[in-house]
Amino acid sequence: MSVVEREEATGGAGDDATTDVPRRRRWRGGRTLRDGRRLYWWVELLAAAVFYEVYSFIRNLHHSTPAEARANALDVIRWEKAIGIFHEQAVQAWALGWHAGIVAANYFYGSLHFIVTVGVMIFLYRKWTDDYPLWRNTLAIGTALALIGFAFFPLAPPRMFDGSTFHLNLGFVDTLAKDPAFWSFNEGAMKKISNQFAAMPSVHCAWAGWCACALVPRLRHVWAKALAIVYPFTTVTVIVVTANHWFVDALGGFFVLTVGYGLARLVTRAGRGPAIDARVPAPTAA
Repeated sequence: MSVVEREEATGGAGDDATTDVPRRRRWRGGRTLRDGRRLYWWVELLAAAVFYEVYSFIRNLHHSTPAEARANALDVIRWEKAIGIFHEQAVQAWALGWHAGIVAANYFYGSLHFIVTVGVMIFLYRKWTDDYPLWRNTLAIGTALALIGFAFFPLAPPRMFDGSTFHLNLGFVDTLAKDPAFWSFNEGAMKKISNQFAAMPSVHCAWAGWCACALVPRLRHVWAKALAIVYPFTTVTVIVVTANHWFVDALGGFFVLTVGYGLARLVTRAGRGPAIDARVPAPTAA
């Protein structure tokens, strides 16, 4: 019986209890892909933790001056006006009339991009193991590409145009600072170490789009597919309502996701090769 046949019989990719991979190739906590390659949850967890620490360190390096970030933001406003999408202040003004909605948006912004993304990664690893490497690499490459935008196009978010930071009041409100939230960019360590101008592209939107693309083809129920489709649109609304991003930032997030997927398809081999019989031992060196 091939690996694929065993997976169909067991409802997923092979694990240590159901595969015939030679014991010399087994470590605990592994799963076998259709092409015979092995994944280990603890290796994936360690790699993800190291990647995110490196990403956060680079992201939080202060690459620019406030004057440069302010100038770029004013350019963004001009661009958005030119194409007719400069509506961030109007959207936030409408949302400010619903306090419960603002509080919900604050908590959404501060937590769900981590929770949902990690949940989708676990879902792919356990239920769609052969697809996991491609989508893991897509997320990693797209996230890494965002660093280019942070370094070369520092951008002040709308919340800084409330009259306090740049002495230019465009009518925005920093909802994370004004209303209940898990955290605020103006408090404690976040204010000291966070790169306040790492706004273009929006990683929130890139990750939300990634979740939707990975989930929709793999969910069975219509209602679940609908939730996955709505998720990135809700994320765009939240980043605008909380005045943490411009609409153009969202477009940038979806752009790096698209490029990340294309590059991931070029470099990912695990899980995409022809199915093999795992009982056949790998050739040994002469």
